[in-house]
Amino acid sequence: MMQFGRRKSPPIRSLIGEGTVVHGPIHFSDGLRIDGEVQGDVLASSEGQALLVVSDKAKVTGMVKAAHVIINGQVVGPVEASVMLELQPLARVTGQVRYELLEMHPGALIDGELRPLKNVEKPALKLAASNEH
Repeated sequence: MMQFGRRKSPPIRSLIGEGTVVHGPIHFSDGLRIDGEVQGDVLASSEGQALLVVSDKAKVTGMVKAAHVIINGQVVGPVEASVMLELQPLARVTGQVRYELLEMHPGALIDGELRPLKNVEKPALKLAASNEH
């Protein structure tokens, strides 16, 4: 599904099924969907267009890093989405969250720091009257 002229998401080629516990780190390309539990980091091999889906049944304990990240389950650890982060209603994230674009649905919870990847410095305040005497 294309939204707002964005490129089509990569196909999901790998699945960690419900009831499965995997000890990481896990490196993937294209798309990965997690319905089970991962103990360890989940990292996209290519920074390009990798898609990670953490479903409502899933739990990840470790770092999560991919271009597109969709979370509707539990993540305990830092999350970094270099293109887009979508936090669905059942998302529970404990840890620092870094993103380029953020879509957060009502009900999603973050316990940690939420920061954009671009460190936009706040411009210094200048009072117009301060230069006039």
